[in-house]
Amino acid sequence: MKIYTKQGDEGQTQLVGKRVKKTHARVEAYGTLDELNSCIGLAVVYATEEKHGDIVADLTAIQHELFDLGGDLANVTKTQDWKIDLHAPEKLESLIDMYWKEAPPIKTFILPGGGRLAAQLHVCRTVTRRAERLTVNLEVDRIPPTALPYLNRLSDYFFAVARAVNARNGREDILYEHGKDKQK
Repeated sequence: MKIYTKQGDEGQTQLVGKRVKKTHARVEAYGTLDELNSCIGLAVVYATEEKHGDIVADLTAIQHELFDLGGDLANVTKTQDWKIDLHAPEKLESLIDMYWKEAPPIKTFILPGGGRLAAQLHVCRTVTRRAERLTVNLEVDRIPPTALPYLNRLSDYFFAVARAVNARNGREDILYEHGKDKQK
C-alpha cells in the first residue's frame, strides 16, 4: 500500500459522511488537534529527558484522547456514541488541581518559558486555545458535548503543568512586567 492516494490533489478531503474542501471548518479543527498532538509529542520527548514520568503518562493519554476527539470532529453523521471519554474534562480537573499545588502562588501574568519542557507546554497551551476557537465554529449538535469543556480544561492543564515543571526543576516563572515599567 502506498502512503499517497492522490485523492486530495484537488484540495478536497473525506470526512466521515461527506467530501469537503480542505479549508472546511471541521478539517481546520481536527487538523489543529493533529498539530497539537505533534506539539505534545515533542513535550513527551522533553519530559522523558527530564525524567517526569507522571507527565509523560499524562501527555501520552492526552494524545490518545485527541485522536478520539479528532475522529469525532471528522464525523459529520454522528450525534452520539462519541469516541472521546465524556468524563475527560473532570479527569483533567483532578490533574490541574494536583499540579497547581506544586507551583508557588502567582499574583501577575507570567510569560511562557522557564525551561525547555515548560516552554513547549506553553506552546501546547496556545495551540489548544486555537483548536478550541475553531471547534466553537462547528455545529454544536454534531460535536461531543464534552469537546469544548475538554479543550478549555486542556489549556489550563498545560498552564498548570508548565508551572509545576518549572518549580520541580528549580526555575522561577518569568513574571510579566508592563512595557512602560521595563523602559526605566
